[in-house]
Amino acid sequence: MDAILKHLLKKEILRQKTTINLIASENYASPDVLRFLGSPLTNKYSEGYPGKRYYPGNVYCDKIEKLAQERALKVFRLKAESWGVNVQPYSGSPANLAIYFALLNDRAANAGKGEPKTDILGFSLSSGGHLTHGHKVNFSGKIFRAVQYGVDPKSGLIDYKKLEALAKKHRPKIIVSGATAYPRKIDFRKIGVIAGSVGAYHLADISHIAGLTAAGLHPSPFPHCDVAMTTTHKTLRGPRAAIIFSKRRKMIHNSALMLPDAIDRAVFPGTQGGPHENAVAAMAQALEEASKPAFKNYQKQIVKNAAALAGALKKSGFNLVTGGTDNHLLLIDLKNLGMDGLSAERRLEEAGITANRNAIIGDASPFRPSGIRLGTPAVTTRGMKEKEMKKIAGWIYGILMKKGGSGAIKAEIQKMLKRFPLPY
Repeated sequence: MDAILKHLLKKEILRQKTTINLIASENYASPDVLRFLGSPLTNKYSEGYPGKRYYPGNVYCDKIEKLAQERALKVFRLKAESWGVNVQPYSGSPANLAIYFALLNDRAANAGKGEPKTDILGFSLSSGGHLTHGHKVNFSGKIFRAVQYGVDPKSGLIDYKKLEALAKKHRPKIIVSGATAYPRKIDFRKIGVIAGSVGAYHLADISHIAGLTAAGLHPSPFPHCDVAMTTTHKTLRGPRAAIIFSKRRKMIHNSALMLPDAIDRAVFPGTQGGPHENAVAAMAQALEEASKPAFKNYQKQIVKNAAALAGALKKSGFNLVTGGTDNHLLLIDLKNLGMDGLSAERRLEEAGITANRNAIIGDASPFRPSGIRLGTPAVTTRGMKEKEMKKIAGWIYGILMKKGGSGAIKAEIQKMLKRFPLPY
């Protein structure tokens, strides 16, 4: 092993061990997931799909990929007769790109035939959405014609009436639900009804809440959407990869093609080459872990911890976007502290707590926003519970409100972390 890389790896492992990780999109994969990621499966090229590869020697990769598909359906209580599954996307953004290409590929063919003038109606970044939901700096806003919906500025909750009004005005081909920084439950049923009323596809991006959804702790999008996408490295505790689920139905604007077929073509050869079979195997392992009773208990604890952290922060005088949380994350509004998110992020990291700055409604710059996002999946994996969340809230108060004594807090953090080792 290269000495420099070995040293850097040791340093990164030490950083993870000695940090309270409150980044909502991060987690710790199990030792078994990590073993598959570092396995000789990384040596194999598997362009194509099981039974239809463009390289020989894929008999076992075919079985691994089919196993991942079966387990994905099982975890979300779906039937193979009703849903297609693609486990090849490298991550969430490439997966969304493939979905857009699949669902919008007949735009040119329908030009001048009354096709929608808008491609995507997505959740805005400052309201809690993702870059790939149509933001102007992302491919989703550059390649495609996108309009954004948001939240009520007073409550911070999704404004479903305005969403419906935008849908009726712009008549998009795709309405995207799901979020990356929204602390409340999403009404997928309501969005599905709106999408149906304007002849749009409903794409549910459940990357953040997939684990909660699998455990029955968040309303499922599957009865109300046409396509669902999730990454596998957040609440699912798997590798950096993604899954696309698509309903077995004919496409709206191309009745000759079924949705799963269009998705498969858009992933390969449309937007990527051979899948990373080491990641597919690691995904299959993570999905097996997610099918166990212990996983549901873990997800329940994530929600309890988020609620405990939110409650303690509110008691300390912090303003929370929407006033609290229903899921695994929460957002602190720092405006009343005269501090921006970047400054808060740096102060917390110096003391041993990682939490990322995040845009909130009204922010002009995502680099120096007014919010900071906190999540509980990673600390819950380490075994922390409500008692520890209250301690963490106290440390955050000391670091951000009192703006002093971070050295003493750092020592307290290290003492507590020794009681909660990483899973590897």
